This record gives sequence, structure tokens and C-alpha cells, in this order.
Amino acid sequence: MAKVAVFLRVFPEDISISLENIVKEIEQKLPQGYSLKAWDEEPIAFGLKALRLLITMPEEIEGGTEPLEQLISQVPGVSQVEVLMVHRVLE
Repeated sequence: MAKVAVFLRVFPEDISISLENIVKEIEQKLPQGYSLKAWDEEPIAFGLKALRLLITMPEEIEGGTEPLEQLISQVPGVSQVEVLMVHRVLE
């Protein structure tokens, strides 16, 4: 069965927000079938860092990545979510 690998950039509302706490909150809110595979921090400017996430999800989800983007954007401390890349992968 195939899954979709979604690469995302997540911007915090402020530089004082803990990116690790955002990652933990995202992991807890992911529905069944979704999985956070990797994450790192990306320096943006003036001390601001964004998260880069790799999340796998079932390919048959209606609406593509939109439900995932909405879920992440509702996490406290998240300002913006940007999809960088989407790939179909075999699992």
C-alpha cells in the first residue's frame, strides 16, 4: 500500500515559541495513519527559525494535504504552514 510523503515548513508566531513543543503537539494531534518521520529547524532571519517536517499520510485522503495543513495551523504557536513537496512512496 502506498502513502504520501509531505514535506512542510511551519512558521512559529514568535521567536520565543519553542519549536520542540510545536513538534510534540503536532505529533499528538496526527490522526491514525499519519506519522511524523523527521523534522529539523531552518534559520529564516533575525533569530526566527521555521520547522521542516516530513509526514507520511494515507494517499486516499480526500482533499490532499489540506486537512493536514489545517490540523497543523490550529496548533498553538503556529503562524503559517507551507507545503514544500509531496511524493508518493511505497511502505
